[in-house]
Amino acid sequence: MKREEVLEGLKEIISVIRPKTDLSQVGFESELIRDLGIDSLTMMLLALAVEEKYKMRFPEGQAAPVTVGDVCDRVIEALGA
Repeated sequence: MKREEVLEGLKEIISVIRPKTDLSQVGFESELIRDLGIDSLTMMLLALAVEEKYKMRFPEGQAAPVTVGDVCDRVIEALGA
């Protein structure tokens, strides 16, 4: 799976959990907290939605991702792509 494909999937998830987000401004360098306003509860919802969509699990004990690109990379890594 390509990074751009994961990005599009993440945008779909973000549009549900943060409906007022301008998706045209969401890119790999977008910071989850600073740029998208994602708080700890929303981060958990994002993680659960990503895990469900991609049928994968984020490893426990890792630091939270900082950017959308970090999330994309972790999904790709978990899928072994």
